Amino acid sequence: MPKLSKARLHEILTQRFSTGFKKLSDIPNPALLHDGIKSAKRIAKAIQNNEKIYIVGDYDVDGVTSTALMIEFFKAIGYPIEATIPNRFTDGYGVSEKIIDRIEADLVITVDNGINAFGAAEACKRRGIDLIITDHHTPSFTLPDAYAIVDPQLEACDYPFKSICGAQVAWLLMGLIKKEIGSSVNLGQFMDLLCLAIIADVMPLQDINRTLVIKGLQQMSTSMRPCMVIIRDMLSKKILSAEDIAFQIAPRVNSAGRMEDASIALEFLTADTEAKAYKQYELLNQLNNIRKSTEAEATENAIKQVHPDDNIIVVAANGWHEGVVGIVASRLVQRFGKPAIVLSIDKGIAKGSARSIGNISIYDQIKANESFLDKFGGHKMAAGLGLQETSIQAFKEAINKKAKAIPAEDYIPQEEILGEIDSSAIDFDLLNLLDEFEPYGEANPRPRFLASNAQVISVRKLGKDKEHAKIELRLNANDPQTYDLMYFRCEEELKAGQEISCSYTLNKNVFNGRTSIQFMLDRLIS
Repeated sequence: MPKLSKARLHEILTQRFSTGFKKLSDIPNPALLHDGIKSAKRIAKAIQNNEKIYIVGDYDVDGVTSTALMIEFFKAIGYPIEATIPNRFTDGYGVSEKIIDRIEADLVITVDNGINAFGAAEACKRRGIDLIITDHHTPSFTLPDAYAIVDPQLEACDYPFKSICGAQVAWLLMGLIKKEIGSSVNLGQFMDLLCLAIIADVMPLQDINRTLVIKGLQQMSTSMRPCMVIIRDMLSKKILSAEDIAFQIAPRVNSAGRMEDASIALEFLTADTEAKAYKQYELLNQLNNIRKSTEAEATENAIKQVHPDDNIIVVAANGWHEGVVGIVASRLVQRFGKPAIVLSIDKGIAKGSARSIGNISIYDQIKANESFLDKFGGHKMAAGLGLQETSIQAFKEAINKKAKAIPAEDYIPQEEILGEIDSSAIDFDLLNLLDEFEPYGEANPRPRFLASNAQVISVRKLGKDKEHAKIELRLNANDPQTYDLMYFRCEEELKAGQEISCSYTLNKNVFNGRTSIQFMLDRLIS
């Protein structure tokens, strides 16, 4: 493992940004989106003719935030609309015939879904409803027969930066609508919501995404939007980081759609008073706690099913909560270092989620075996699928047979350890260097460093159930300096006097007005 100087570390981190650090003015023209102008003109016509517009979203954070963005935008321009988010358990994913049959509208606009909504498109045709699909998921070979489709993943789309989430597609379309209707509404006011969606949907924090997230986090720290006031209050923070959003806020917003109904999260994001936002946040908190215990139980059972020889893990069971299978898949990926597909079976029908690792496109692996499936959709790192219970074994065998061709290096996680830093270089200048490359997240992971044969000086258990530990660590035997290493959810018992090797990240810890350097354990290395 290489020894890292500050200069070498700066060089490595700079290489992650081949296109440089972008400004807001570098955001490509939304008119480059396929069907973008066509969609904006149709929406402008609907506004002019007082037609009924209906938004159909999705139940994950990106979908809920996209829906909230549309609601807030139309509120800002003073035009009434209606919006719905399908219920995961009764409606299934995205816009469908079932959804179309129960709404009254002249124009339906999807956000963060619809690229494979063939049935819904036909239902709209039958009823004389124009359907505009806005999505960012990978399209199939054929497309729904909609009035317009706005999706950067379309082959015909000239938008140069493809790695954007559903909320970004909706936001860019708002820019085109604003121009069509001659509105002066400030689209910058939505940066806080946009930032939430980009981080939660694990978009690469490079190019324009990095710029939008930086601006969004700044706005979150001052925004008087009731949900943002409550977020700052509940986290007891004035300045929020991308990690705060990824690990604290996104799981809570996601828990509504996973465990009950995404409308709870939508009402939180669009709350017009702090009292209402607080009430919704409390509901999200309760659902998130239920989600954690449900997920832990399912993960424990799923681990028992994993076969060590499988290249792609496929596990299934009756009774697993449909809302947590995606998280369970992520847990299996972390534990076994392989892509994982987790299926929940109900009355002979299996529905599930897939998560990937390294450079493996789980979407491509699933698509190559779509003959076994009733439906599927997603992108490189995550997908959803449905099939008959009777097809699970054949699908598992087929996907693993094809996966034998995956090169071993494709399984290597992208968040590699950068090297070993000498303790003499670990100071506040190093932390300032790391701050230059914030925010950290997808495609710009927080730098991980190696501690090799470090000495444990003392161990102090923390938390209500003593599930965490603060470890006093000496990096080198002849070094008088020690550091606090935080070990959350400790799975191994560490004792004073033993030597450990581990990967870690660095954190600036502020407590009682005193700032110190803190190590955060990434993983123990045997």
